[in-house]
Amino acid sequence: MSKTNSGYFFEDYTIGQVIEHAVPRTVSGGERALYHALYPARHALYSSDEFARSCGLPNAPLDDLAAFHVVFGKTVPDISLNALANLGYAEGRWLLPVYAGDTLRSTSEVIGLKQNSNGKSGVVWVRTKGTNQRGDVVLEYVRWVMVRKRDLDAPAPETVIPDLANALSVDQLVVPEGLNFTNYDFTLAGEPHRWADYAVGEVIDHVDGVTIEEAEHMLATRLWQNTAKVHFDAGARDGGRLIYGGHVISMARALSFNGLANAQIIVGLNGGAHANPCHAGDTIRAWSEVLDRAETSAPGVGALRLRLVATKGRNAGALKGEDGRYLPDVLLDLDYWALMPM
Repeated sequence: MSKTNSGYFFEDYTIGQVIEHAVPRTVSGGERALYHALYPARHALYSSDEFARSCGLPNAPLDDLAAFHVVFGKTVPDISLNALANLGYAEGRWLLPVYAGDTLRSTSEVIGLKQNSNGKSGVVWVRTKGTNQRGDVVLEYVRWVMVRKRDLDAPAPETVIPDLANALSVDQLVVPEGLNFTNYDFTLAGEPHRWADYAVGEVIDHVDGVTIEEAEHMLATRLWQNTAKVHFDAGARDGGRLIYGGHVISMARALSFNGLANAQIIVGLNGGAHANPCHAGDTIRAWSEVLDRAETSAPGVGALRLRLVATKGRNAGALKGEDGRYLPDVLLDLDYWALMPM
């Protein structure tokens, strides 16, 4: 009897199936340091315990996307080990900050299945929840993945496509307990721009670019314990190893500091698409569009809905061609809510 695990294939999933993912992870200041080494992340609330305390938090949490990567990484052996592509996200919510010393684990429920017309693969939708050592849910999200079939003759399951919200409403966002931006220090944060300074429809070119290195990507995938074959095994797909999509998300978010330094906390993920593959040697640039604004009940705290776009070496411009498909140099199209001072 084989003691190794080849991972789940498309025919192994059923609607309502709940998967408890292995290997809980206790996070520490090491994750923060490594995250800031991998990405030019400079948002003050995650860089300084003192700044975080001045905003009403006990100390600086782990970066929101670092917490996302840890929870996501737990799911890979069961959800995307045999994936051809990670296709999208929806209904993501950060419910509690994650602090050094917290232990995170992940659970996923299969909520959708659709076999592709070629009969060789299918799309699996899962709702994943990350919990801490107290059993509190710290974040949740839906993602859908194209997964290979092991047995091409296995019958196609009944098609179930979940009905997902296009965007979260502001009343669905959870503001961290105690957050207070009334005494916010704009000098230490790095920019003077408040919530009221941003207009719906405004486009912000984040100016800077970063060339993706193979070594940094491999360090990132190992850090988050992401074992997907397409990221590690150069022979797993034509065209070489794929850069982990979360690596692109974090790089684009870090680049967005230039123009959105005060968009401190990510609280909602409305949707997202990895539009085209990213490979080592690609230079990532980013721009954002303001989609919506909303007030929150927390003192001095407003919410911005932002569209974050990452491209290969191009500044703001068209996203899709006349055929409705993403242009080949578009890497990421992400729709999220962030909290910033009013």
